[in-house]
Amino acid sequence: MIKLKVNGEEKVVDVEPDTPLLWVLRDELGLTGTKFGCGVASCGACTIHVNGFPMRSCTFPVEAAQGAEIETIESLTKDGELHPVQQAWIDNQVPQCGYCQSGMIMASVALLKQNPQPTDEDIDANVTNICRCGTYQRIRQAIHDAAAKA
Repeated sequence: MIKLKVNGEEKVVDVEPDTPLLWVLRDELGLTGTKFGCGVASCGACTIHVNGFPMRSCTFPVEAAQGAEIETIESLTKDGELHPVQQAWIDNQVPQCGYCQSGMIMASVALLKQNPQPTDEDIDANVTNICRCGTYQRIRQAIHDAAAKA
């Protein structure tokens, strides 16, 4: 049995210790906002926060998450209000297909916590998620807009 703290709630799961956290979140806890993309931590679709830092959950073993604060995309909306990054995504019409967006948003939220006024270069260096639709300019603009409203 492995104890986790996910989105502020204590959870206990009965899985193998080397199970990727992504599959525990999706299959055991029903938190399907975190997406599977590549399975090798390259694309970023599975990005979550572990102790406030962005982490690609497809290669992160669940045993390493014990005692950590885990946050998924589901944690961002509070009392029905979208996180400023989520609202900026809508305002800037960022996604086309939308598949990678939960990971992209989580990476962007982590960046803004670390650097509240990032430059384009900061964004490019820190938000390394892949978007097949190629909406990178809108992603940068949404991050700048969210930073301006913070």
